[in-house]
Amino acid sequence: MSENRVIGAEVIEDARKRGRLTFEVLPGDIVTSLASETAARVGINLLNGPIEKPAPLRSDGNTSMRRSLYRRSPKWVAPARNASTTARRFSKIALVGSGGVGSNIAHLAANADMADEIALIDIAPGVAAATALDLNHASGITGTRARVFGGEDLSLVAGANVIVVTAGRARLPGMSRADLIGANTRVIRSTAAVIRTLAPKAIVIVVTNPLDEMTVEMLRATGLPREQVLGMAGTLDSSRFRNALAMAAGVTPADVQAITLGSHGDEMAPITSLARIKGRALDAFLSQDQIDACVKDAITGGGQVVALRKTGSATIAPAHSTVELLDYVRGAKTGPIPVSVMLDGEYGLKNVVLGVPARLGACGLVSIENLRLSEAEMVALHSAAGAISERLGL
Repeated sequence: MSENRVIGAEVIEDARKRGRLTFEVLPGDIVTSLASETAARVGINLLNGPIEKPAPLRSDGNTSMRRSLYRRSPKWVAPARNASTTARRFSKIALVGSGGVGSNIAHLAANADMADEIALIDIAPGVAAATALDLNHASGITGTRARVFGGEDLSLVAGANVIVVTAGRARLPGMSRADLIGANTRVIRSTAAVIRTLAPKAIVIVVTNPLDEMTVEMLRATGLPREQVLGMAGTLDSSRFRNALAMAAGVTPADVQAITLGSHGDEMAPITSLARIKGRALDAFLSQDQIDACVKDAITGGGQVVALRKTGSATIAPAHSTVELLDYVRGAKTGPIPVSVMLDGEYGLKNVVLGVPARLGACGLVSIENLRLSEAEMVALHSAAGAISERLGL
């Protein structure tokens, strides 16, 4: 007989780092109260065991040899391991803003069946309710269990697990994101006042531009801890960067691993030193001029859409990027993801919101990953922090 285990917080933290969503507690094991609290915070379910294990798959020697040789092939790329078979389901998602981004998020979230309820809120009379009705009509085809409702009153955020804020003025051709600070700060503050009163435990995801600055305003106005207030930027900018690299190299975006950190604006910092195409460094496929062009394309991607649309900004890619964040929060995906958060010494920066790689869970921010960046990339990160602080008068 083996001795009973004492399961402490450090054991749960180790399980989290390994990407686990469940932890088996055997009869006689002692789980400390701090371990239980840590598991709830990082989104790990404690399951009473013993859990029946599936029988191991067996294969003959020839099959094993073929698999081994296949993995040695220079063309083979290890599959991504950030997908999870166990995902939490939100009881309610609230979307403040039912324009192009908000309505697309609602559509994607409903189709993914990730929530029992989705609340759409928009200042324009009838817009949110009409979109909600339209999505409910589609459920007869999609079969989703999520019920969508909409209205003009911000009180609809009450009871939400996650609140996504997309409301605000959009860019016009020739405008930078920073040009929206004055107008959209008022939107953020009025929304924050209601969140502070009716949904103080919700995770808030800010999409309104200028994103990093508005995330700072949301933190200030709600008084919520940094774990609960996130800015969606890195997922969108990284997607644009991966697309540019894939186009230049003549591969599919699935063959590209790359992230973008820093600000959601001109001070964006695509991380070329860690980017990979088919598992190899960028210079194995692209010249330096091509890499520089891809960096520029990622930085100007949003402006390119604005210039073509004339009367608005991107809607589809930001919606997909927001839903990716929701998937990490609910445990459908695991691992680090770029997200804008308030820094507290990480990367040598404090009291500024910046896009960095982080791990998310049921309570929002779990931890920030410290990547080994090149000297130039660290300079870019600090320059972005300085620019954001200056624009906010900090």
